Amino acid sequence: MASHQDEAPFGFDHGPYLTGAYAPVFDEQVLQDLPIEGRLPTDLTGVYLRNGPDQRFEPKSMHHPFDGDGMLFNAHFQEGKVTIRNKWVRTSGWLKESETDQSEYWGIMSSYKESPECPMKDTANTDVIGHAGVAVASWYLAGEPYLLDPITLDTLGPAPYTAAPGYGFSAHPKVDDVTGELMFFDYFHQAPHMSYGVVGADRKLKHHVEIELPGSRLPHDMAITEHYSILHDLPVWHCEEAYAAGRHKIVFDANTPARFGVIPRFGAGDTIRWFEFSSCFLYHSVNAWEEGNEVVMVACRFMPALDANGEIDEARTAKNIAELKMNARLWEYRMNIVTGEAAERCLNPDLNVEFPSFDSGKTGRFTQWAYLVDHNPETLHWTGIRKLNTVTGECVGAWSDDSENAWYSEPWFAAADNQRCEDHGYVITFVWNNRTKEQQLQVFDAQDISRGPIARVHMPLRVPQGFHACWMSASQLAAA
Repeated sequence: MASHQDEAPFGFDHGPYLTGAYAPVFDEQVLQDLPIEGRLPTDLTGVYLRNGPDQRFEPKSMHHPFDGDGMLFNAHFQEGKVTIRNKWVRTSGWLKESETDQSEYWGIMSSYKESPECPMKDTANTDVIGHAGVAVASWYLAGEPYLLDPITLDTLGPAPYTAAPGYGFSAHPKVDDVTGELMFFDYFHQAPHMSYGVVGADRKLKHHVEIELPGSRLPHDMAITEHYSILHDLPVWHCEEAYAAGRHKIVFDANTPARFGVIPRFGAGDTIRWFEFSSCFLYHSVNAWEEGNEVVMVACRFMPALDANGEIDEARTAKNIAELKMNARLWEYRMNIVTGEAAERCLNPDLNVEFPSFDSGKTGRFTQWAYLVDHNPETLHWTGIRKLNTVTGECVGAWSDDSENAWYSEPWFAAADNQRCEDHGYVITFVWNNRTKEQQLQVFDAQDISRGPIARVHMPLRVPQGFHACWMSASQLAAA
């Protein structure tokens, strides 16, 4: 059983996100020959990676998950066997604190990124994607991406294609596996407030333009199609009064529409076309593609909080966004690049689903299936996984070991080595049970999620609740 030290290594004075399922671990390990229920597939070759926060030292103030040092966990599958590793991302902030052996930075609940008096640490703890044979770790507030070996998890150093301001890197870049290109955006407080870039398969910056926004914004994601990128201008931004006082506080404006900008992949900044939709926030898009003259994007729409009269409660909505208390619905957006028409619809009004994945080898092309988590109102508590149809919104498979006590990581689809159709493959996720104090790596047949895991790998090391994951196939690993 976990001890008090394991449950709350820094005590309870820094908020809930360093305790229980969120509590950090302090060991970097390589785990092999672990006990397995069921059998690992022999046609599964590649690596599942998951990024998340892992605080090393007692923080200076109240703690938010985005403050923790980035720690990657991976599961390397080969010939029916798996090796699991975990390792911190050696950011410049991580290295500095290794010298002083204490926290040197403030968190987003106490400061903002540009504050000289209370500096924040770029933790590279939010997303991880595979590009040009390496893993790329990125941060929520558009910082400096770090390259890592996807197998050993050794930090290779900062990516060579960014330099702030305007050349920073958002939490969610997108990779076109067909061309090998990586698309990213940056956002910042000063005009023009956004920039957009393309990195080639050789890891060199190929294109970079400024994108003018009406003001400072806090977008989180983007999407791509075969020929376009889709940038987000959403009604969420810094509270200027708090910002002037050196604090990070966000505002949601229900009277400002959400806008999505469609720009040719290598287009100039002024070629972007903006389409307006109902006011909302998006944390995560699923995928996007082209249908004739229409650009289609499927995403998880953050549902605004309502007051007793059914009106949007802006303050509570902003608080929920800031605290990652997600109430989201699968949503479709259509943008006609010829007529300028825009349309949106809810694909499934009943399910609160988030942190989506799909067959990432088809990023920017039509994908029928998405794999998402059931989101408990509690921050980052994902109680199960689901497979949804991106056209109809229908749920065709779901699983949870323990809907109250299970904490799932973001599940990712891994194509079978001899993939015959879009969902021929597996869904992989880490799962922590906070009641039994058991940690597992679970593998599902993507065509039959409701069957439950076909393999359960029992782990002696807990995986703290974190953020995003990805799958890198054998061919993607070979691209290095």
